[in-house]
Amino acid sequence: MRKEIRITGFGGQGIILAGYILGKAASVHDGKQATMVQSYGPEARGSACAAQVVIADEKIHDPYVRRQEILAALSQEGFDLFAPQLGRDGVLLYDEDLVERGDGANELALAAAVPATRTAEKMGRRMAANIVMLGFLTGCTGLVSPEAMEQAVRTSVPAGTEEFNLSALRQGLEYAAAVPQGAAGRQSG
Repeated sequence: MRKEIRITGFGGQGIILAGYILGKAASVHDGKQATMVQSYGPEARGSACAAQVVIADEKIHDPYVRRQEILAALSQEGFDLFAPQLGRDGVLLYDEDLVERGDGANELALAAAVPATRTAEKMGRRMAANIVMLGFLTGCTGLVSPEAMEQAVRTSVPAGTEEFNLSALRQGLEYAAAVPQGAAGRQSG
C-alpha cells in the first residue's frame, strides 16, 4: 500500500502542521512508513502552501507526491493549483466555505465538503480548521486510525490546547461519518 496525499491551503492555516500530524499518526502511532514534504508560495503567509504526505506499508524511496490520490483543500488557490492532478479514482476533500469545486469533481471516486473553517470559528478558534479537516480526512479515507490521529494531535499541538484540538478533530470525524463511502462525485456539506 502506498497513498499519496496533498493538503493545501494558504500560509497561516496550519497546513504544514496538518501534514506533520498526518505523517506522525501513520508512522509513530499506526506503525506505517510516512514522509512529508512542504512547499510555500513566494509570499509564505497568505499565499498557497501545501504538504505532500506519502504513507506506505514499506520503505518509501521517493517522498514526493507523483500520483496525487487524495487532496484536502482549505483554499481556492490551492484547489485550483492541485485539483487538476487528481485522477478519476481520486478523493477530494474541501472546505465548503472557502473552495468552489466546479463540475470536474463529479468524475472522482469521492468529492466531499466539510465546513472546516466555519466549525472552527463556532468553536472559537478559526485556526483549528486544519484539525477539523484532519478528522474529516481520517474518517473519509481510513488512512490512519482515529486513535492514531488522536495521539498525533495530542502530542503535536501547543501545550494547553490539546483538548480543544481533540474536540475539533472529533467534529471532523463526525462530519465524515455522514459521507457515504464510495459515493462517486458525492458532495456533502
